[in-house]
Amino acid sequence: MREKVTIQKLRDKALSGEKITMMTAYDYPLARLEEKAGMDVILCGDSVNMTVYGYDNTLNIGMDVMVRHAQAVRRGAPAAFLVGDMPYMSYQVSPEEAIRNASRFMAEAGCDAVKIEGGAEVAETAAAMVKATIPVMGHLGLTPQSIAQLGGFKSQGRDLAAAQKIIDDTAALTAAGVSLMVLEAVPPEVGCLVAERAGIPVIGIGAGPHVHGQLLIVHDALGFYSPFVPKFVKQFADLDAIISEALARYVREVRGGVYPAEEHCYQAKTGETEKILREI
Repeated sequence: MREKVTIQKLRDKALSGEKITMMTAYDYPLARLEEKAGMDVILCGDSVNMTVYGYDNTLNIGMDVMVRHAQAVRRGAPAAFLVGDMPYMSYQVSPEEAIRNASRFMAEAGCDAVKIEGGAEVAETAAAMVKATIPVMGHLGLTPQSIAQLGGFKSQGRDLAAAQKIIDDTAALTAAGVSLMVLEAVPPEVGCLVAERAGIPVIGIGAGPHVHGQLLIVHDALGFYSPFVPKFVKQFADLDAIISEALARYVREVRGGVYPAEEHCYQAKTGETEKILREI
């Protein structure tokens, strides 16, 4: 069993220039494989609402469902640094409610931190959570819970004013005490500036190569989610094709009488077959 990944270990990696690896997981089987691969950070993300439950966005998922998924991930990946993704409206109403909800990730699922979206507008909440001993990961750039305001899943920080807003929000979050940052769908130059100025590990998802680490949605990386593939995604496998062929082969073999074969069948005890056929 590998050594537990901690915030300090992630900070040490960022300082030394060693890249941090991060990916989402929502269940025990994938978490187990990510743990085996040596993934530093696993995000139990609200993206599960799209990749697993088939919705068009991340908005209509609640704490009960997220905690349940995080529990499964923790069992599969005991050494990874596990981040619970705070769902929509679980932290925006008040700092007190944010603390109550975040504490469920920590106490019930064994998370190492929680993630919230937004900049200066959530800094007070982030500070309250940190004061309550809950490590917080920030999330700037494309923030999926704000797609109504952003006008959809669009890249951010592409002009001076927008880039400056991200830099200012980074300063507000770090002043509030966040331990880590996710930066999504911004130009590489903005990613570089944030990583240089944040003073904490910055992990990019579509933020270029100059940040301290990289994050991908596991279903995107494995080619297991076909409705939409963002520009920044590299597919490291094509599970859609592999699984589709396996299922089609199963259908063919069952319909053709090929499966199950003799090796897939249980045998009666020696001398009992004729008795069973004769006496029943």
